[in-house]
Amino acid sequence: MDQVKADQKADDLDPVIGGSAERDPPGQLSAPIEEASPENRNNSPDPESDPEVHCHEDGDPPRNQPHHDEVKIEDIQVGDPGIQTTAEIERLRQRIWKYRHLLIGKGNALPPAARGVVCDIDVGDARPIAQRVRKIAPRFREKLLDLIKGLLSAKMISYSRSPWASPIVAIVKKNGVDIRLCIDYRLINSLTQLMVYPMPLINDLLEDQDKVLWYCSLDMASGFWVVTMTDRARAISAFVTPFGLFEWNRMPFGLKNAPQIYQRLIDNALYGFTRIPPPGSDLRSTDVFEAGEADDPGKPSVIGRRSYIDGILIPADSWDQLCDRVDALLEACDKWNLSVSVVKSFWGMSKVEYLGHRVSKDGLEANPKDLGALTDLTFPGSLRSMQSFLGSLNYYSRFIEDYAIYAAVLYELREVDFAAMSKDDVRIQIKRSMEHKELDQPDLKEDPGSDPKLKSTETYDPEERDGDRIDPRWIRAHGAFETLKSKIASTPILRHFDADRGAVVIVYASDWAISAALVQEYDQIYYPITFVGRTLKSNELNYSPVEKEVLALLRILDLGYNMLMGRRMRVLTRYSTLAWLFRSTGLQGRLGQWASLLSPWTLEIVKCVKEEEEIIGVIAASITPRSMVDEALIQI
Repeated sequence: MDQVKADQKADDLDPVIGGSAERDPPGQLSAPIEEASPENRNNSPDPESDPEVHCHEDGDPPRNQPHHDEVKIEDIQVGDPGIQTTAEIERLRQRIWKYRHLLIGKGNALPPAARGVVCDIDVGDARPIAQRVRKIAPRFREKLLDLIKGLLSAKMISYSRSPWASPIVAIVKKNGVDIRLCIDYRLINSLTQLMVYPMPLINDLLEDQDKVLWYCSLDMASGFWVVTMTDRARAISAFVTPFGLFEWNRMPFGLKNAPQIYQRLIDNALYGFTRIPPPGSDLRSTDVFEAGEADDPGKPSVIGRRSYIDGILIPADSWDQLCDRVDALLEACDKWNLSVSVVKSFWGMSKVEYLGHRVSKDGLEANPKDLGALTDLTFPGSLRSMQSFLGSLNYYSRFIEDYAIYAAVLYELREVDFAAMSKDDVRIQIKRSMEHKELDQPDLKEDPGSDPKLKSTETYDPEERDGDRIDPRWIRAHGAFETLKSKIASTPILRHFDADRGAVVIVYASDWAISAALVQEYDQIYYPITFVGRTLKSNELNYSPVEKEVLALLRILDLGYNMLMGRRMRVLTRYSTLAWLFRSTGLQGRLGQWASLLSPWTLEIVKCVKEEEEIIGVIAASITPRSMVDEALIQI
């Protein structure tokens, strides 16, 4: 990530010590932040007035003496007990053990360097920046000393004489005693030339799983630390501590281009775009992406899919195919000298955890990292805390029916609203209102004062509250907050899209929101594949119901393009006039534009009969109370 703020939670930071990196949002590239002004580049705050900087995070600190536990063949986590035969498990285990030199056990020793890749930092003609050391609380200084000694012993860092210096941030772990070290590279990142490289989309990595029976979920050992640094990058990476100035020998977390550099390495290992010289060639300081040659164009990809940074998913339709793909992957890792973590990798499982999801032949399940903490969370007391909550849920929005609609109620809150809601008398009144009123989105239709079309005309000022009057937005916000917490705790299993089955799209529009569901039929029951939805923009509120349903249809077709393009689909709608849009010619304005966008699709528009009206009622955009979608569909 580009920025590290002192008061961020640890999950928002890029730690330089620890197991796995926190990374940029899926599908996004690191973006440059605003360049620092020249007068601020070499003028840091007075260290005597600089407050102690620390955050909170869980994890284990590295030990002083670098080591890796010896890997034994029985340490390899293979197969599900009672599902595979002993012979099958042993066959896969032996395939893996053939590459045992790539397996890394638990520990913190310096990992072997990857071949043919280096990290460079291009800051153009910027003058060196030497920021001052930040204070570290006395109770954490010995812990910091232990961390630095461990990094020196592991040869991950060295003493530095660089004119560059970035300050450190000490992250306090949940036990309140141990710390993790993080470097504040915001200023360096603001000067660094962005490396443009496409990061994979999580949804793309989770598609095409409908015929899969077995999975391997692998974690590449040590992540960014396998990439060596150029001399220039080492100097620019220098960080200042109360114990001296140090620089990195391996690529740390927190640098702007680190995710792209590592992703390019893994992509080439899996797809073979650039030729890697045979083992034995000294490529520790050579970048084959600058000086290398194209690989054999007839060479097939290793597993036919990308990874997300250091997380690799190997799917297979049979045990034989799984063994062959594991063999091919480990052979590619051997060429690039990439190690695999034994502790964090699972081989030949019917269900695995991958990128915050549980993946199996039955479908996808949301698997939040700390679901208990999320569901026990009280209403946030600040705008930033609310944004953090919504950001945590946004990753799982495909599982949460009408997520965008509920979230919109929370996004409209301002900092002044949180200040007013934090007052004791206001909290009491909100609690009473919550206890005596059914708080679901129907209120947004039944209560004219809450109609989104009237939101722009509200002049309520929290600073001038009159008696017992409570802003209705606060009541709705608390209701939406509780609803989202309950939804993330009971998300349905989303079926894998089956290309051999028909696709059904269900669209619905209310006065102020649109939603749609992609479903497929199994034994006369519709099962959800994905949900989409959003609130309407101000210029869309006056659209006719049919026009709003077109917006819902366009949204599901856009988000499900890879799955749906080129196939015939049924579209369930409440209005037969939607079919008229496809038959008409010479349409003008937005209707003509929509007709053009829909022309490549083969759609069968079906006006719902009574039973199918019930299905549409299930996904109605927060108009009528309903239970979770999957349960309602099964009942229907």
